[in-house]
Amino acid sequence: MTASYRAEHAPVRPDETDGRAPWWRSAVFYQVYPRSFADSTGDGVGDLGGLRDRLGYLELLGVDALWICPVMRSPMADGGYDVSDPRDIDPLFGDLAVLDELIAEAHDREIRVTMDLVPNHTSDRHAWFTEALAAGPDSPERARYVFRDGRGSDGSEPPNNWPSIFGGPAWTRITEPDGTPGQWYLHIFAAEQPDLNWENPEVIADFEQTMRFWLDRGIDGFRIDVAHGMAKPPGLPDMERVETRMLKHDDDDPRFNNPGVHEIHRRLRKVIDEYPDAVSIGEVWVDDNARFAEYVRPDELQLAFNFRLAETPFDATKIRAAVDNSLSSVSSVGASATWTLSNHDIEREVTRYGGGSVGVDRARAMMLLELALPGAVFVYNGSELGLPNVDDLPDEVLQDPTWERSGHAVRGRDGCRVPIPWEGEQPPFGFTTGRSWLPLPPRWSDLTVEAQLESVDSTLSLYRLAIEMRAERPEFAGAELDWYGSPDDCLAFRRPGGLVCALNASEASIPLPPGEVLLASAPLEGDRLPVNAAVWLV
Repeated sequence: MTASYRAEHAPVRPDETDGRAPWWRSAVFYQVYPRSFADSTGDGVGDLGGLRDRLGYLELLGVDALWICPVMRSPMADGGYDVSDPRDIDPLFGDLAVLDELIAEAHDREIRVTMDLVPNHTSDRHAWFTEALAAGPDSPERARYVFRDGRGSDGSEPPNNWPSIFGGPAWTRITEPDGTPGQWYLHIFAAEQPDLNWENPEVIADFEQTMRFWLDRGIDGFRIDVAHGMAKPPGLPDMERVETRMLKHDDDDPRFNNPGVHEIHRRLRKVIDEYPDAVSIGEVWVDDNARFAEYVRPDELQLAFNFRLAETPFDATKIRAAVDNSLSSVSSVGASATWTLSNHDIEREVTRYGGGSVGVDRARAMMLLELALPGAVFVYNGSELGLPNVDDLPDEVLQDPTWERSGHAVRGRDGCRVPIPWEGEQPPFGFTTGRSWLPLPPRWSDLTVEAQLESVDSTLSLYRLAIEMRAERPEFAGAELDWYGSPDDCLAFRRPGGLVCALNASEASIPLPPGEVLLASAPLEGDRLPVNAAVWLV
């Protein structure tokens, strides 16, 4: 059965009017969570100097671009996603001079650099919010945020019933300058992250200034945090069904995915288009394909994260459905699909697929499948080492705000943010000369970069070879794929260039498809593909 996912009459996109496919359409991006990548100062926290010093490793890995999570000034209430000054580097990570060195050295190695921007909210330590608290109701300063009077005769009830993504109400009441109980401000995330009012022209003008500030320094584009946020529904109506799951929401949630967000993205795209080859990538948690496609129309975002593959268990039928859905979600607008198996908010794939040796085998297989698909791929730091989640972190070291806001009921995302093990036999494995901000488990001694570089069978060696083949082999060409017939609980597809990828999620080995083997995620059993394995053939 053949499935073509490039719309026959897809619109001509402005990024392809010269007939040249943009670099980002099929790039391999490497996501760096800076706190956890490499520490150059000995304070136990990863920084830009550490990233700069490890660029040789990333060149060896073969990635095309970096995505750096937030490094702007921040009180770190949410790991840097609470920004107090969007046009400066937080001293925890270095300074602008170090960033300039990083960009220049990455470009010398033909690695592009993208970074996170956070448009939905600021930190409560941002100068604007400080001014808003001091200015009083109905002031221009408060108009930059979403302030409302409370409900009830004395205004003591929140303006609506919206909950925070991190638990608890999405509203906090302030004390006015005269000492009386005052208005409420909206924070869809933590109370330290007040939502901006994107209907205010001053807000969008300031964000455009921030984009140009970084692009002028040589940044190659942005990952837009909560790209389906920003716009709010008129009147801020109550939710019909209050979402109680932390870090979750649905398509009909009035906090997100409102129609006004698309005009915001059109404004931001005009800034991106001032800089040749720059890219904007949206974090878009929208399930409906038609609504998802709206974000990657030719005048909005160039790429948007589709998380279906990361949310899918190791089941061939469900994996195929996720691939089909992801491709069809962008085909109507001629955009590229995106693929990721994990990130700083998601349980690592080794653990998600069962943990232990089974989880490692399945994660290796899924990596081959992911890199065989058409589109852009995002690799979260540590995935190339086969790192599992660390779910036994001591309670006292947890820093994710969900831990405190849930009353210690939800441990949060720290387990997937434990630092990278680089070398040696004991923690912190070369990550820092000090005490790491999250402890590395002693059992990771076999998973260090040093150990895996010395083994041709390691997950790191498999990643390096797969990324190299993807970049150099002509068989990976084409934006479509054809599904093959395959045994139960297995799947196989062919790219137009001639690459065949097969995956075995069954409980028994299966015959290999016809062709010459390029690469396998596990040793083959003669002419058979073992369980929990994938293979490339031509």
